[in-house]
Amino acid sequence: MSGGKQGLGKVEVRLRWDPSPYGEPDRHLDIVAATYTADAPYGKPAYVVHYDSRSPDGTINMSRHSRTGMGLGFVEVMVLEFERLASAYGRVVVGVVIHQDGGPRTFGDMSNAGVLVVEGYREMLADDFTGIADATAATFAEFTRNASGAWEMREMIRGFDTDPVSFTEEMGRTRP
Repeated sequence: MSGGKQGLGKVEVRLRWDPSPYGEPDRHLDIVAATYTADAPYGKPAYVVHYDSRSPDGTINMSRHSRTGMGLGFVEVMVLEFERLASAYGRVVVGVVIHQDGGPRTFGDMSNAGVLVVEGYREMLADDFTGIADATAATFAEFTRNASGAWEMREMIRGFDTDPVSFTEEMGRTRP
């Protein structure tokens, strides 16, 4: 945290899942973050960060990525440095998407899947996707700036039935 403001500093989003059974195509999940400007918090994302990208200023990036799950705990990690995020941004939505290579898959098809959001040693959110078992993608956390400029997190678990590209366009919209 900087400037004496209370709020979030450096947050990690961690993702786990077990690999596919022998002989089946790999199960590939990805953490995705969409960043919105302060003047259009529900418009089109200013930028999206996922496995092969990072934010333009380096404040949101993947520190660990897996294409198979490996079954060794949290195998994919995204780091969000809110204390360094420019004041032009007012909202970040984070979710998980399942790649649909090898046929349709939902969270219910995943074994030992889960997401964890932490700041330092403080656990802010943990979910195992059972509430959205029929979804192919999901949001789970919304980060917003409050009136003083400090960042706060709100749980936002919503399932989507969509492909990875469409998910990045839909994930930050409000529900009708």
